[in-house]
Amino acid sequence: MENSYVTIKEYATDEIVEKRSRFIGYVAPVTTEQEATDFINKIKQKHYDARHNVFAYVLREPAISRYSDDGEPQGTAGQPILKILEGEKLVDCVVVVTRYFGGTLLGTGGLVRAYTDATLAALKNTERRKLCLYQRMTAEYNYDFHGRFTPLVYGVEGRIGETVYQHNILAEIFVPVERVDEFRSALIDSSRGTVFAENKETIYLDN
Repeated sequence: MENSYVTIKEYATDEIVEKRSRFIGYVAPVTTEQEATDFINKIKQKHYDARHNVFAYVLREPAISRYSDDGEPQGTAGQPILKILEGEKLVDCVVVVTRYFGGTLLGTGGLVRAYTDATLAALKNTERRKLCLYQRMTAEYNYDFHGRFTPLVYGVEGRIGETVYQHNILAEIFVPVERVDEFRSALIDSSRGTVFAENKETIYLDN
């Protein structure tokens, strides 16, 4: 399991024109192959009259990458789109580029450039979203220790979640997985071995 990954925040689209051919790029975040397929089919239905609806997508888990040239010469359409996603290390992302033929052949190089440019144009209209892997933990401590506990969490770039104030304080915390050992050591040192953090599940959170 990777400690972090990058995807896109939201759906976006843009269009370019190359020798009177229209290339309309669409991008969307997805987490499953079914979501990717549904999005592709939605665009195909919207542009049922287009000459080509080319696509590519990359999923994080399970690790899947697929593309289709949809009738364009092999290697001139879907593969260049996939290379952009892989080059930018984007996962859980689908791209569809619709082409309306303008009457002029673009040649192999022209097609690669047009599909690349349409993809990049759409991607520019959405922000990147970086998610990092955190260890969710819980810790129980007395009120006297609270002033020292919070800086320990923030000192390892952690986050504090739900906190319950009863006879003691029960805190939910999220610590970057690569800094868990550092946090545990600091917690033991600061509390003189009286406070411990219990591991729960790991979870990806926005960075």
